[in-house]
Amino acid sequence: MRALIARDLADATVAGLSADRRFATAYNAALLAATMAIACAGYRVTARTGHHKISFESIKLALGVAADNYADYFETCRRKRNVIDYTRSRVATGTEAEEILKKATKFYEAVESWIESEFPDLKS
Repeated sequence: MRALIARDLADATVAGLSADRRFATAYNAALLAATMAIACAGYRVTARTGHHKISFESIKLALGVAADNYADYFETCRRKRNVIDYTRSRVATGTEAEEILKKATKFYEAVESWIESEFPDLKS
């Protein structure tokens, strides 16, 4: 899963991609980081309708209060990502794509720190 997150974080920086695609790719990295945290905490979110929303809600339970801001931010991004992937193009701005990439990177770092402190045998 770490390799997938690294790939998506790197791909979200590729010059020439649309802001929509960079946004959606960074979002996916955040979703994968949430999935990794949930799995380390001993849970699994099944791939059913609403699993993205449930994943971001669940990181509050897994990581505690430190994840609240990330969960709220990525929930807002989830709605925009749905429009990007299913409804329209040219939805995200370059600034929004850069912002979600920064937040996804910081969130991934927070998840890795949490794993290292709570589950040292699972650290990267």
